Amino acid sequence: MKTLEDQLVQYAAYHRDRRNIATHFVGIPLIMLGIAVLLSRPTLQFAGLSASPLLAVVAAAAVFYVLLDLRLGLLMAAFLALITWIGAWAASLSTAAWLTLGTGSFVVGWVFQFVGHAWEGRKPAFVDDLAGLLIGPLFVAAEILFLLGLRDELRVAIELRAGPTRGGRPGAATGA
Repeated sequence: MKTLEDQLVQYAAYHRDRRNIATHFVGIPLIMLGIAVLLSRPTLQFAGLSASPLLAVVAAAAVFYVLLDLRLGLLMAAFLALITWIGAWAASLSTAAWLTLGTGSFVVGWVFQFVGHAWEGRKPAFVDDLAGLLIGPLFVAAEILFLLGLRDELRVAIELRAGPTRGGRPGAATGA
C-alpha cells in the first residue's frame, strides 16, 4: 500500500490551484453526504440492530484511513460517523425527501468539483486512478489541518514533490 505522503502527493498533483482546492472543501463533503444518505436505505434489522449498506462502506473506508495514518484516519472516522448519523436521520424521511437530499447533495457536490477542475485546467484525479475517490476526502482533511498550521511537515513534503499551490494560502507559504 502506498504511504500517506505518496497518496496525497499523487492527488495533490491534480490540485495546485487554490480555487480548485477551495471548491473541494464544499464539493467533497457534499458528495460524501449524498452517498451517505443514498446508502442509508434499505435498513436491515438483525439481532435488534439496524444496519444499512452505508455501514459496510463507512467501516471499510475508516479502516483504510486509519491504516494509512492514525491521526488523519481518526479525524476521517469522526467525519464518517457524523455523515452516517445524518444518513440514518435522512433514511427516516419520506422517500421523496430522502432521495432529494441524497441526489441533490451528490449532484451539487460534483458541480463544485467540476467548476474547480475547470479553474485548474486539469481533469479530476480519479479519472486516472479510482483511488482518488477515497483519497479526495483525506486530501480535504489534510488541507484543513494545513490551514490550521498542523502537519506542516506533511504539507512541505507534498509541496516539494507536487509543486507549490497557485493563488496562495492565507497564513502559509505557497512554495517549498
